Amino acid sequence: MTAVPMSDTGFTGRPERAETPVPETPVPGNAVPERVAPESPAAAPAGPAEAPSAGRPGGPSAGCPHATAWDRARTVARDVPPLPVVTRDLGEALGHALAASLTALTALPPFDTSAMDGWVVAGPGPWMLRGGGVLAGARPEPLRFGTAVPVATGARLPSGATAVLRREYGEADARGGMLHDRSTGPGPLAPGRDVRPRGQECRAGELLLPAGTTVTPAVLGLAAAAGYDALAVHRRPIVELLVLGDELLESGVPGDGRVRDALGPLLPPWLDAGGADVTGRRLVTDALAPLYEAVRDSTADVVVTTGSTAAGPVDFLHDALRAADARLLVDSVAVRPGHPMLLAALPPGPDGRPRHVVGLPGNPLAAVAGALTLAVPLLRRLGGHVDPEPLRAACAAALPGHPRDTRLVPVRRLGREVAPLPFDGPAMLRGLALADGLAVVPPGGLPAGATAEVLDVPGR
Repeated sequence: MTAVPMSDTGFTGRPERAETPVPETPVPGNAVPERVAPESPAAAPAGPAEAPSAGRPGGPSAGCPHATAWDRARTVARDVPPLPVVTRDLGEALGHALAASLTALTALPPFDTSAMDGWVVAGPGPWMLRGGGVLAGARPEPLRFGTAVPVATGARLPSGATAVLRREYGEADARGGMLHDRSTGPGPLAPGRDVRPRGQECRAGELLLPAGTTVTPAVLGLAAAAGYDALAVHRRPIVELLVLGDELLESGVPGDGRVRDALGPLLPPWLDAGGADVTGRRLVTDALAPLYEAVRDSTADVVVTTGSTAAGPVDFLHDALRAADARLLVDSVAVRPGHPMLLAALPPGPDGRPRHVVGLPGNPLAAVAGALTLAVPLLRRLGGHVDPEPLRAACAAALPGHPRDTRLVPVRRLGREVAPLPFDGPAMLRGLALADGLAVVPPGGLPAGATAEVLDVPGR
C-alpha cells in the first residue's frame, strides 16, 4: 500500500465540530444523524466565525464556530475563473456556455417570406391568376401588378409582391382565371398582410445572446438559423465521483448493516444538469490510503466525494486532503441538512489547470444540500455560465427554520406558492422525490405568505 504523506503544508481549516442537536421539522420516521465529533483541544483555531449579514440567510452555527454562512459559501464556490474556450459543432455544444456573444450573421428572415399558405398578390384585388407557384427554397420570378400566384409558408416572396392572401380567404375562379378576396375584414387586403419582412427578428450583426448563456436546444436552433455551424464555448468541467463507505451496496435489498448506495445514481445526473461531464464514479473503501490515492491521482477538474466529511472514526477526507497539500476554502457551512461539507483547492495538475474537491455529507438529502451549496455554483462558474435571477415564491404555509442556520427544505408548487413536504430529514429522499425545488429558509423560519428563494430540482 502506498505510504501516505502527512505534511500540513498548504492545509487550513478543521474537522467538523459537534453542536447542540436541534430537531428538524417533525416527519414520520427518524433521519440518520450526520456524523460529528467533539472539537479536538489540540487542533489549531480556524479563524473567526463569519458574522451573519443583515437580511441574508444563514449565519455561523453556534456549535460550529468556523462554519461559513450559506450565501458566503456559495460566493466562495463561484470565485473561480472559467475553463478554456473550445469550439464545438452545434451537435456537440448542448449544455455548454457561450464564450462570446452570439451575433446574427444574417438578417432573420434573410428575405421577405410568406407567413401562410395561400396566394402572393401584387396590388389590390381581384387578381389574375398566373400558373405555377412559389415554393420554399425556390427563387421566384417577379410578380406583375394585378396578378397572384400560389405560395407556400416560408417561401421567398417575389419582387413586386404586396401581401399574402390566406388560402381560406381566397376564391379562385377557374373559368375566368381570377382570384377574389372573400375575407370579412373591412377594406381591401392591406399591404404587408401575412408577410414576414426581411429582418423582422434581427438584423445582420445584431446581438442575439450574451456570453455566458447556456446552450439549450432553442439556442442551437437560433444559432443555426443565424448561420452558425459551430460555437465558441467554455469547456465543461470534468467530474469524478468518489462514493465512500464500506456499508454501501451497489445492488440488491439492504440488510445486515448494509445500505444501498443512493448517491451513486442520484448525483451524476444532478451534476450533469449543473454543467459537468461526470466521467467516473467509483466506490472507495473507508481507509486513508485508498482515499488519498484516489484524490491525488484523479485527472478530473473537480473531485466530488460523498461521506467522510465529519470527524468520525472512519472519516478520513480531511487527512487525505492534508496529505495531498490541499487548501481548504470552505470547511463546514451553516446550513441544514448538510453542514459538514467542504470545498478545497488541490495543487494544480501537470498542465497547470486548477483542481478542486467538493466533499459532500454521506446522508442523501444532506449531500444534495451540499451539491446545491458548493458543487453546482462551482461547476457553473467553471463552465462559464451566468447565474439566472433567483426564483422566488410565496410560502403557502410556514417553513420552520433552524435557530441559527439556513435550512434547505423540499417544497412543491401550489399555483404561485410553495408548500413544505414531509420526509425532509438528512437521510431521507421521499420529500425530495416529490419536490419541485428546495426553499432557502433563513434562521428562525418563514411565516405563511413570506417570500422564499427556491432552488431548482433537475428534471422538474
